[in-house]
Amino acid sequence: MEKELLISKWLNNDLNDQELEAFKAIEDYDDLVKLSNGVQAFKAEDYNTSEELERALKTIQKTKKKPTHWFKPAMQVAAILAICFSLYYYTTTLDTTITTDVAQKTTIELPDASTVSLNAKSYLAYNEKSWSHERDVELDGEAFFKVAKGSTFKVKTKTGTVTVFGTQFNVKQRNHYFEVICYEGIVGVTYNSQLTTLKAGDSFLIIDGKLIAKEKENRTTPSWLNNVSQFESLPYKEVLAEFERQYDVTFNVQNIDTNQLFTGSFAHNNFNLALKAITLPLHVTYSKTNHTITLKRD
Repeated sequence: MEKELLISKWLNNDLNDQELEAFKAIEDYDDLVKLSNGVQAFKAEDYNTSEELERALKTIQKTKKKPTHWFKPAMQVAAILAICFSLYYYTTTLDTTITTDVAQKTTIELPDASTVSLNAKSYLAYNEKSWSHERDVELDGEAFFKVAKGSTFKVKTKTGTVTVFGTQFNVKQRNHYFEVICYEGIVGVTYNSQLTTLKAGDSFLIIDGKLIAKEKENRTTPSWLNNVSQFESLPYKEVLAEFERQYDVTFNVQNIDTNQLFTGSFAHNNFNLALKAITLPLHVTYSKTNHTITLKRD
């Protein structure tokens, strides 16, 4: 049987016992096995070992006239080093991503010693390799930033971009909700290609595409860092959405206007007390079945 046919059937794991013995007898057997093992050890998830091995063999056959004792090992080493280099380049250019689940919070330190605290159900991504010349992060959810002084620091969201140099601020990017609160320093918010500058205590709030005016912020940090969600004249639907993120429940709302404004707060560590805190002020009754809470007015 021709060598090429044996190699092809070996690549497809289709050799019978007799063919396997014939395959082991060919002069390139040891080299083929070593090359295959090397490729298997370093291949990426979608790497096609058979195709790449056949391509390597064809290249060897075309270029090999009078092989020397060092040629085959050199080709193997070169192939493995090329694969290793490709994988190293790929993995080092990947973004670092952090996600939080329902009722989960976390704090991370960025490469420049800036810190980010992520609220529940949030996503943050940044590239460590390019951080020295581009301090950019992507955010989906809510996060409080303490930014070390240095080059421009950008927080990119689906709705707008926040630009700072060294300061403390909170960004909340949720469905149809975008809010930035500056606690220290100066923050630039770009929304619809228009820049708004915030100083300590200033806020920028967009709900359903509308700019909402807010009073001066007196707190030095967002309340959620202390496991409390606080609301001042915000639509009731935003209160319910935050409650769902903190307690892993779903609301079924009946005959209630969820656009009515709510002022109040709820704690993240006492479910029953928290539920009363968001229902009693509006004279809303509730019932709970598993993870679903039904709200209604009598």
